[in-house]
Amino acid sequence: MSQVHSNLHRSAWADWWEGTRRTDIWWTLAWFDIVLRYRRSMLGPIWLTLSMGVMIGGMGPLYASLFGTKLDRFFPHLALGVIFWGLFSTIVTDACNAFVGSSNYLKQGYFPISLFVWRALARNLIQFAHQIVLYIPVALWAGISLSWSVLLFIPAFLILVVNAHALGLLLGLICTRYRDVTQIVTSVMQMLMFLTPVFWLPENLPGRAKYVLWNPFAQMLDLLRTPLMGGEAHLHSWIGIGFWTVLCLSVASMLFVKYRRRVVYWL
Repeated sequence: MSQVHSNLHRSAWADWWEGTRRTDIWWTLAWFDIVLRYRRSMLGPIWLTLSMGVMIGGMGPLYASLFGTKLDRFFPHLALGVIFWGLFSTIVTDACNAFVGSSNYLKQGYFPISLFVWRALARNLIQFAHQIVLYIPVALWAGISLSWSVLLFIPAFLILVVNAHALGLLLGLICTRYRDVTQIVTSVMQMLMFLTPVFWLPENLPGRAKYVLWNPFAQMLDLLRTPLMGGEAHLHSWIGIGFWTVLCLSVASMLFVKYRRRVVYWL
């Protein structure tokens, strides 16, 4: 009892660090989530790659014809857009259920809640690793020539991980307390998919409509996709994501400090 009491009254930083440093727990739980999802399947997680590859292969020629764009230019754009948007959407939707889906652990004893946010994020990164391999044959077929700017993908991806964890804490807390928010977030993500240049090219937008490129998902997609296509992301994307990161970290930190002890009572 004294151990539980001391854990619940430790500082927010110590509580967050305790969950973050236990990579052995949250990475193992994330891997088991993937394994159990494909239990008794002959191909296992390879289905993640195959299903994404079939979707990209079917949509590429069709959308290139609809938009009147050369396939060798449009195909990498579409492939990376679909792969990264799949990562974005699963990160957000899983964040809403990070604590609700782990209620059996949280009700049995003390666990730092950041551990389950890392679990959801790690699960999504494992799925992403199975899907991003599709970029290699697409890039070779399209003849993409990479430059030094491809190194910018590394800091962009680290920014994504930081935002994903902060968003996981933020949405996890809110959606655990108010369950209807999960449905709202799901609907918003469906709308944002069409307002983000996943399937279409940003240069095809008329001037007055370019405001849609200021949504954080469009900016994050620009930072991740453009270096892998041999280009450099726009400056406004770095500025926008920098502002969004500070805002997300600030709000998530305030909610985590104030409400982290109440999660188990909301389940």
